[in-house]
Amino acid sequence: MAQKAADRQEKIRMLAAQILQLAHDGLLINLRFLDTALARLAVECRENTGAHLFDGERLYYDPVCLLRQYEKEPGYAVRLYLHTLLHCIFYHGFQTDKLRPEYWDLATDIAVENTILEIDLHTARMSSDDTLRSRLEMLRKQAGSLTAEKIYRYFRIEEPSRKAVAEWYKLCHYDEHIYWDRKEELELSQAEWRKISERIKADLKSFSKDKNNAESMTQNLGEATRERYDYSDFLRHFMVLGESVQVNDEEFDYIYYTYGLKTYGNMPLVEPLEYCDTNKIKDFVIAIDTSASCRGKTVQAFLQKTYNIMQESENFFTKINVHIIQCDSQIQQDTKITEKAEFDAFMEKGKLTGFGSTDFRPVFTYVEELQKAGEFADLKGLIYFTDGYGIYPERMPDYEVAFVFLNEDENRPKVPPWAIRLVLEEEEIEAI
Repeated sequence: MAQKAADRQEKIRMLAAQILQLAHDGLLINLRFLDTALARLAVECRENTGAHLFDGERLYYDPVCLLRQYEKEPGYAVRLYLHTLLHCIFYHGFQTDKLRPEYWDLATDIAVENTILEIDLHTARMSSDDTLRSRLEMLRKQAGSLTAEKIYRYFRIEEPSRKAVAEWYKLCHYDEHIYWDRKEELELSQAEWRKISERIKADLKSFSKDKNNAESMTQNLGEATRERYDYSDFLRHFMVLGESVQVNDEEFDYIYYTYGLKTYGNMPLVEPLEYCDTNKIKDFVIAIDTSASCRGKTVQAFLQKTYNIMQESENFFTKINVHIIQCDSQIQQDTKITEKAEFDAFMEKGKLTGFGSTDFRPVFTYVEELQKAGEFADLKGLIYFTDGYGIYPERMPDYEVAFVFLNEDENRPKVPPWAIRLVLEEEEIEAI
C-alpha cells in the first residue's frame, strides 16, 4: 500500500513537471522575446502547499494543485507560467515597500493579466477571459493605463469593496506573493532583471510587427525600467558647503599628539582641529505649486519629507535660511524659516493658499528680487514641487533648479534644459 502511494505521488510529480516543461517550451516558441527571462525563472516542486508560491525569482508549484487546475482548464499551466514570468520582468516582487501591500499584490496581478490578454496567446486562454476583459475595460476608464503602479494609486484613492477584491482575486490570482518581502535574500538581483527587461523592451519592436498588441507590455516595462531616485541623495546635491564647529578627527594625527604628552608631560605637539567643513543646507528655496491640480495632502507630505531629510543632524545648520514660497499664477505666500522651531510651527499651523492656474515665472522673479535685496548669502538651490503644467521661465538663473513631479506623466510639458527633472512616486512621498 505504501509503495502504491509512493508510486502514485511520483507519477503526479512527473506529470506536473512535464506539463510545466511543455508550458515553458510553448512560451519559448510563441514569444521568442521572452527567451532570456524564461531561462532565468527557476521552477521548483513544493508539495502539500495547496497553492503556487512566487518569491521574486522562483516559482514553487504544488503538483496536485497544478494537475487539478490543468484538468479543468487546459491553458492553466501556460497562464501560470506566463503570469509569474511577467511578475519577474516587471519586477513586482522588488517593490514590496508600498503603503498598502494588499493593494499592491492585487494591482500587480491585474496588470499582469491585462498584459496576457493583450498578448492573446491561444494556449494561455481561460474560460473566464471574457469576464476579465470586461472588468479590465471598466477599470481602464477609471484608472488610465493599467500598469501596476497606476492601478495601485487608483485603489488607494478609490478603495475597492471586499466584494470587488474577491472578484478580482478570482479572475487574476495565480500565485501567492508571501515571499516578496524577502527580496534581500534573492540570488537574482533587481539589477539583473532590469537588464532582462531592457532587452525585452528592445525586442518588442520586432515583436509588434507580428501584429500582436504589445501596448500593455510596453507600458509596464516602461514603469519597471524607469529611473528611480533616492530623494535624500537628491536633496544632498543642493547642500551648501559650510563650516561646523566640531573636532575633525580625519585631520588629527594621534602619533605626534601622544609623543608630545610622553616626552614633555602635558604638552601635546599638535592640537586637534576644531573646525571642519561639512555639507549642510543653509540658503534654500522650496517652491510649492498651489494650483488646483496639486492636492493639499500630497503637498504637506512632500514638505514633511523634505523637512525630515533636512533636519538630520549632519545636514542641518543650527541657523538656516529657507524660504517656502507658495505660488499658482502669482506669489501667494512666502514663509521664511531660520530655525527648526519655525519649521515645526509652519508644518503644524501653515495653510496652503492659491489654487488657481499655474505660472512658474513669478517665483523666479521673486527670488531674484530677494537676491538683490541681500536675502541670501549663497543661494545654491530651488526645488519646485508641481504637476508640471505651467509656464516655464526662459532664462537660466544663477542657482540650481529642480522641478519635482508627482508620478510619471507622458503628456507633461518638457522642463527647460537647464533644470533638473525629478519624478517621485506618490507612495514614496507619503512614506514619511
